[in-house]
Amino acid sequence: DEAEIRGHRRTYIGAMPGKIIQSMKRAGSKNPVFILDEIDKVGRDWRGDPTSAMLEVLDPAQNDTFMDHYIDAPFDLSQVMFVATANQPENIPRPLLDRMEMIDVPGYTTHEKAVIARKHLLPKSLGEHGLTEELMPVSDEALDKIIVNYTREAGVRNLERRIAAVCRAVAVGLVEGKWESKEITPDEVVEFLGPEVHVPDAAERTELPGIATGMAWTAAGGDILFIEATTMPGSGKLRLTGSLGDVMKESAELAMSYIRSKADQYGIDESTFKELDFHVHVPQGAIPKDGPSAGVTMMTALTSVLTGHRVKGVVSMSGEFTLRGMVLPVGGIKEKVLAAHRSGITTVVLPERNRKDLPDIPESVRDAVEFHFAKRIDQVLEIALEDWPPADLKKRLQTAEMGVA
Repeated sequence: DEAEIRGHRRTYIGAMPGKIIQSMKRAGSKNPVFILDEIDKVGRDWRGDPTSAMLEVLDPAQNDTFMDHYIDAPFDLSQVMFVATANQPENIPRPLLDRMEMIDVPGYTTHEKAVIARKHLLPKSLGEHGLTEELMPVSDEALDKIIVNYTREAGVRNLERRIAAVCRAVAVGLVEGKWESKEITPDEVVEFLGPEVHVPDAAERTELPGIATGMAWTAAGGDILFIEATTMPGSGKLRLTGSLGDVMKESAELAMSYIRSKADQYGIDESTFKELDFHVHVPQGAIPKDGPSAGVTMMTALTSVLTGHRVKGVVSMSGEFTLRGMVLPVGGIKEKVLAAHRSGITTVVLPERNRKDLPDIPESVRDAVEFHFAKRIDQVLEIALEDWPPADLKKRLQTAEMGVA
């Protein structure tokens, strides 16, 4: 609560200084480094507002005269280095966030996770379970299998749990006398951890027309999402499911309007929009989803189901698009590309104005993924759809572009 930061007044029984002053005394230094872990979890209740007290601590314009109620005298905090951590910056009150410089730390690549596991997580788990590398040697292939098939996260917390589970299984076998030592290979990983939890299935999921792979940003890093579109006899209604927010619903309506405006160029019979109903669904319906970056993916899925051209299984995309067919930039590119790479995607389509974000992506991922940058939705469709555009459509598109020019 607020008293933990500002301290108690000396009139209270059991009064003591706040955590800031106590920690300064414990550190024995006037310019230590403070770690404020999980600052986005600070809550406000009847005991006071800790975030307003943190303003006095973090604001460089006033923390040289920080007042602790217990010592009842100004104290200079301006020489202290404060490092705060948070999972969701949107949960931090805006005035408090304004006092801090934000440094985004995106997820690790598969290679980075393997290095962290080999150098830190594995020795730690071995020591905690009374094992050594001689008793339980772990192959690189086994580590990669745990990372790819048993964890899907931005960090390494679940990876550490999975390694610990393997260590426990080996330790039990040693105690029971099943083996004197046990080498961990991919087969042993399956034996100890059970069936694979995550199987890269992006290519298989898009075998039918009407399914496109998009990329999403989450608080835990990036993720890929599949957008499915189908048609049925009806009267031209559009149905949207999958816990979609208002922005994503508008993106689907926008895609529908754009396709209708281009029906003649794309070779789609206008009567289709009067005789069929359309359904767009984003799987994992229990998870709320919103944001404009699924616009090009919805457009691609609807175009695919209406024209019968399948979306390439190794392609994922992200970008907002306008009613004029322009592709606009989006955020979270590094996290999205890392997620696509983890899922086995080899081709990524991004807005042209996101080209500047390419240097932020680790070189190992840039070498493994082919990037395409699009200014218009027609460029996205040409990269994402198989056999697109057909010869007659290509001629119509060229004619339309000349007419626009």
